[in-house]
Amino acid sequence: MSTVKNWISAFRLRTLFLGIATVVLGSGLALHEGSFSMATFGFTLLLAVSIQILANLSNDLGDFQKGTDTTGRREGPARTLQSGKISAREMKKAIASFSIICMVTGVILVMSTVAYITRLSAILLIVIGGISILAALFYTLGKYAYGYKGWGDLLAFIFFGPVPVIGTYFLHTHSFGFQSVLPSIGIGIISTMILNINNMRDIENDKASEKTTLAVKLGIHRAKIYHAGLTITSFLCFLGYNILYEPAPWYRYLYMLVYLFLFRILVDVYKKNGQALDPYLKLTSLSGFLLAITFVTCINL
Repeated sequence: MSTVKNWISAFRLRTLFLGIATVVLGSGLALHEGSFSMATFGFTLLLAVSIQILANLSNDLGDFQKGTDTTGRREGPARTLQSGKISAREMKKAIASFSIICMVTGVILVMSTVAYITRLSAILLIVIGGISILAALFYTLGKYAYGYKGWGDLLAFIFFGPVPVIGTYFLHTHSFGFQSVLPSIGIGIISTMILNINNMRDIENDKASEKTTLAVKLGIHRAKIYHAGLTITSFLCFLGYNILYEPAPWYRYLYMLVYLFLFRILVDVYKKNGQALDPYLKLTSLSGFLLAITFVTCINL
């Protein structure tokens, strides 16, 4: 019988910071435009965390079913299914439960805004929400799991960047504004950076199990160059927001000190391989969370 401790391990709490960051970012941008709802913030936060947990559980089950976790060459922490702490049947029930939580929360959010938006906008919100749930489920699950075909980075960027940030902004303001675009791209890139570190860590195991991640396609050296490009592009996105919308005063830029941590992580990533990369997953996630908090604080001062 699985324990609470086992489920907490399966939820992978260290990955949840960036999901929270997207909601903080979208809500902070809405507050800057004079629109903020505490109820919307609460439900979008629940949805973001639930989708992240759903993705983590589905990833655990998918990799286990495909044998990726049982090659003996995996560098990350032991998974709950791999170690036998949670059964496949229990995991499937948990995945179904979180799928329902995501759907119900999404419907509540749409219903709370339906009086202020067009019917087309409501339909688009429902469709995008449904696709987000499917993306969380089928990263590693199923015959055509996109995480095994090299599409993980792109989907992580979309569904843990622009979709939640712009979606949260829209739910607060009931309108689309370009103000949310550059920060959403910046935080989406940090989501991709987390996945890239994960895939660089597991590159040898993924090769052995025929899991074709982008890191496998690029090779470890070019994957690290790619990581440098991601870090710089994310920095430029947030800087671009300030130049366009908040060029002064100087303290609007203080959040950029967080990039000192991200550039330090980049330096360390260049020097390390395999298991030694594992701590930088949590550090990058925490840096993304800190960036969102400090960014919304700076623009709303």
